[in-house]
Formats: sequence, C-alpha cells, structure tokens
Amino acid sequence: MNVKQKIKEAWPTREAMKQIYSMKLWGDNHSDFYSGIGSHHPELVKPYIEALSSYLQTFKSAPVICDLGCGDFNIGKHLVQYAETYIGVDIVEELIDYNSRTFTDENLEFRCLDIAVDDLPAAEVVILRQVLQHLSNDEIHNILTKLSHYKYLILTEHLPQGEFVPNKEIISGQGTRLKKQSGVNLLAPPFHFKVKEEKNLLTIPSEDHKGVIKTTLYTLY
Repeated sequence: MNVKQKIKEAWPTREAMKQIYSMKLWGDNHSDFYSGIGSHHPELVKPYIEALSSYLQTFKSAPVICDLGCGDFNIGKHLVQYAETYIGVDIVEELIDYNSRTFTDENLEFRCLDIAVDDLPAAEVVILRQVLQHLSNDEIHNILTKLSHYKYLILTEHLPQGEFVPNKEIISGQGTRLKKQSGVNLLAPPFHFKVKEEKNLLTIPSEDHKGVIKTTLYTLY
C-alpha cells in the first residue's frame, strides 16, 4: 500500500519571519536581529551599496525611497543620505521596533507592514532586495499589483547560474527557489510584469558560489 506523502502546509508569513529572527535561522552575528550573510558579507554588500549610491546620486533632487523588507538595516543605513525620506518596511514588529530605536536619522522612518496585504507607502523609488525569493507566487503577485504607485523598482534576487525555469512555486519562509533550480523573474509567467525599461545594475557571484545575486533597475509605468 502506498503511503501518501504529507503535504507541507504554508505557515503565515509574519509568523515564519518572526521565527527566523527569534531562532536565528539566518545566523547570529552576536546581535538581536540578523538578516543573514547576504546582508553582511562585504563581497556582497560593498558592491551593492556602491551601485545604488551611484544611481541614487543621479537624481536632480533626492527621491523618497521605500525599502520593502528592510531587514536589520545593515544595508539601508548607507542609503538614507541619498533620500528626501527613507521608509524602511518589514513584517516583523519586534525588528521594526529595534530599528526605530537603533537608527534615528531625521529623514528616516520605519513601518511594520505585510507588503503582500497592507497598503504601501508612497514613494518614487522602491527597493526589494532579496525579499521576493522567499515568498510564494501568490504573495509576489499581490505585491506586484501595488507597484504601479512607484516610478522606479530596484529588485535584487538570488538566481541560479545560467538557464533556469523561473518562478517555481514555494511556500513563503526561510528558503528560496534555488533548491528547485529556479529564481524570480517578474517578466516571465505567471507574473508577466510590464515595465517601461529594464537595466542591470549589478551581478555578482553569491557568497556560496551557488548562483548569482542580480540587481535590476526597472522603470515602471
């Protein structure tokens, strides 16, 4: 008799992300909140900050920036200086409380939101750095329906090296599509996200050399 494999049920995203930080599933680094090596490894962080700093300085006047999934803010803290207002958003309330106490620039604010469910702050530039790779296709779709409010999207994703089948389904949480030899491509099915222009800002090998970290600038309609 065949035994049916138990189907893994999705856990609410907020609870999954709270567990990641409380159980330090992305590492510790001797800090209360740690967003993982992808937000701290110098070989990943330094080129990213340089690329975004260079781009953000091309604006004639400093833009309002909305950082969706700002995490422990180890990266965002370097970009605040280029914004009229910088809005850091994350789903974990304790993390947002910690960031609000730790980072206190006058043009900086933090908000606790579920970006797949809640209304998003108004801004000119939206940053999504290695966030969508942890989310289900349904949640990604819900987020995409809200991005028309922005003029520019800076998207960073951990992708397999070379050719791959994009957007394989996963359950939202700690993992990514890499385990399925897949990654997020917003322009491909099932999303078919429409953009005016696409520009590669940065592509670097991942810290474990399993794929690449790609940052793309999209000009939106």
